Amino acid sequence: MNDLKEFQKSLKVNFKDQSLLETVFIHRSYLNENPKYQLPHNERLEFLGDAVLELVVTEFLYKKYKEPEGVLTNWRAAIVRGEMLAKISKEIGMGPLMKLSRGEEKSGGKDRDMILANAFEALIGALYLDAGYKACQVFIAEVIIGHLPEIIENKSYIDAKSELQEKAQDEKRITPTYEVIEESGPDHAKHFKIGVHLENKQIGVGEGDSKQAAQQAAARNALEKWSN
Repeated sequence: MNDLKEFQKSLKVNFKDQSLLETVFIHRSYLNENPKYQLPHNERLEFLGDAVLELVVTEFLYKKYKEPEGVLTNWRAAIVRGEMLAKISKEIGMGPLMKLSRGEEKSGGKDRDMILANAFEALIGALYLDAGYKACQVFIAEVIIGHLPEIIENKSYIDAKSELQEKAQDEKRITPTYEVIEESGPDHAKHFKIGVHLENKQIGVGEGDSKQAAQQAAARNALEKWSN
């Protein structure tokens, strides 16, 4: 509990219901080994937090920017995607607080993007239940929305797969294909390494906690190589 106190202090939040905050860090695998534990896993909080996060970011973008819907949609997707949430989760120190099964922890679960991103969404859900929408707006503005200028400047909101396909078809008259190179981890926490090919030549490789994330990473890698 002392660790949770330090966590709250670092984020300038103070939960009235400490059990809500504790639930944020309970992964399903932990309860498989500790079925009599007094609190549930974090997936219901994650479900709620996902919706709150999307609404707060959508409202901010709508009020702050005059860009058309398509641009705002891409910016929102870049802010709330798993890789970004996992990065922020690591920045605020959520990983060491996670309660995982021994096997999950041994396999690096406390650093796994999907687990950390889901826990971050659970944190938003818990904050909403404990302190309300306004508190979520303040928290999200401080820890997430500050990344938006970087996203816009680096154009990381662009769909890399779509950009690569357009570039390949325009310049090579070929459609890229994606193949799984390696798949690891248990069913609930898979990790993928995927290669993207033009005909029989591999032009990029990417990794992620879902096939879609790994494909996007592979496409970005291919685009980087293409421009050099």
